[in-house]
Amino acid sequence: MADATIRTVGLKRSFGDVEAVRGVDLHVPSGQIYGFLGPNGAGKSTTVKMLSTLLKPSAGTATVAGFDLATHADQIRLRIGVALQSSSLDLKQTGREILDLQGRFYGMNKTDRARRVRELSELIDIGDALDRRIGTYSGGMARRLDLATALVHQPTIVFLDEPTTGLDPASRASIWDEVRRLNVDFGVTVFLTTQYLEEADVLADQVAIIDDGRIVAQGTPDELKRSIGSDVIIVSVQGDSLAAATVAGSVPGCGPVDVHGQELTIVTADGSASIGPVAIALGAAGLTVTSMTLRRPTLDDVFLELTGARL
Repeated sequence: MADATIRTVGLKRSFGDVEAVRGVDLHVPSGQIYGFLGPNGAGKSTTVKMLSTLLKPSAGTATVAGFDLATHADQIRLRIGVALQSSSLDLKQTGREILDLQGRFYGMNKTDRARRVRELSELIDIGDALDRRIGTYSGGMARRLDLATALVHQPTIVFLDEPTTGLDPASRASIWDEVRRLNVDFGVTVFLTTQYLEEADVLADQVAIIDDGRIVAQGTPDELKRSIGSDVIIVSVQGDSLAAATVAGSVPGCGPVDVHGQELTIVTADGSASIGPVAIALGAAGLTVTSMTLRRPTLDDVFLELTGARL
């Protein structure tokens, strides 16, 4: 397989006075699912549009599939597939017609196009709907067909920009299965932007968290979660939650305490050892605890620790 690595150094993009992407450094190894996680407006889609040659960077350098973004954009386009947030599917065409048309755009002959449509119809599994007009499709079916159009020419890298936004849980799970199969069975490198924590946690080999146009953390999901402590204690209290946070934070072994309304999020190295002392300390301070939960950290906890906000 051709080089399917993505590298960026100091990648930037501004729109007038607005800096959307502020010096992004990435290394996406071949054959991985790479999760690009962040809230709306963080710079995820702008980064994808630059890497897929739809936008020119304002500064910085990037190579995609072994080719320089600035000088060989045409070679990159031949080797990547792109499914953006807003699909460009013609609602009056059938699924089969649009896949065949995509093959024509890439210069495939009739025999190869027919073979590829058969292969993709098995991958996305939409049955007889392939010969129906796209305007009759459900949201999940349309997203799966949009993914298939990005795969017609058998790219080595696929960019998926929030592919499950707005889908119901069943359709989202179906897209996840297809992304896994694409990566495992065909060795395709997948660059996946998402604002869904579970999606990045379940699918990605590595994750980069972007906020306000900057990368704030990179690593495997487990590495990122371990970086903020082993466990998280969630406590709901009555009364002065800020006072409760001060009390909980003074318990040995407890790290940062975040307050959301009447709920405290407490990071600790050993939750089973800390949960009892936290309850005792809050009770001794005259604070009423209505519930306590112990769990492992999530990527949302990582984002909170790094940015002070939640996804």
